[in-house]
Amino acid sequence: MALLEATFETRREAEMSIEQLVQEFDLDRKAIEIVADGALNSAGEDTSGGDNASDSPSPSERKDAALNDRIRVLVNVDDAAEAQRVRDAFSEFGGDRS
Repeated sequence: MALLEATFETRREAEMSIEQLVQEFDLDRKAIEIVADGALNSAGEDTSGGDNASDSPSPSERKDAALNDRIRVLVNVDDAAEAQRVRDAFSEFGGDRS
């Protein structure tokens, strides 16, 4: 068993990576952990999703998102094939592997 990890600029990128692992690659959600990559609560370094401004009648861009640090995703893998799928998902969604 090995632990793989990557950091993402936004929570959305981290979640997209996780969803690919779970839905497309059938990885057990219990093998995945998502945390802030620093001491403070964080939604990532950049706005995404509902924090961005959009067309009327939606409200303007939010300024209260906790943009304190990157998002870290950690995944326990059992074998080399699973590890490669995890690395591919990290890369597809902009994860920087450590």
